[in-house]
Amino acid sequence: MAEGVQSRQAEAEKRYDVFHTDCAARGVVDHVTSRWGVWVLISLRSNALRFYELRESIQGISEKMLAQTLRALVQDGLVWREVEPTAPPQVTYGLTEFGRDVGEPLTELFDRITRRLSPGGTQ
Repeated sequence: MAEGVQSRQAEAEKRYDVFHTDCAARGVVDHVTSRWGVWVLISLRSNALRFYELRESIQGISEKMLAQTLRALVQDGLVWREVEPTAPPQVTYGLTEFGRDVGEPLTELFDRITRRLSPGGTQ
């Protein structure tokens, strides 16, 4: 009987090991650390933005990549999406509590890097 319990515990531990392909968190980690995921989370750290505002704030991202990145982050529960029924529809995005929690260390990392590279910073 103890072997069955140990086997189930081992399986549960595997599921939440980000190095294991079946890990539930692995997809979220991939989306957050993707080329554009980090920038979306950092851009939304202060306030909610409409799609075009977000696109303007992230230099170099295409509309297609922004839409794909936002879709993944919304599915992961990091970003919320609100559509205003106007013509054309206005879509606003912001960070969920989970998104703020995950984005906080990214913001700290970004701030450390920019302080270090700013004039007068230590390199």
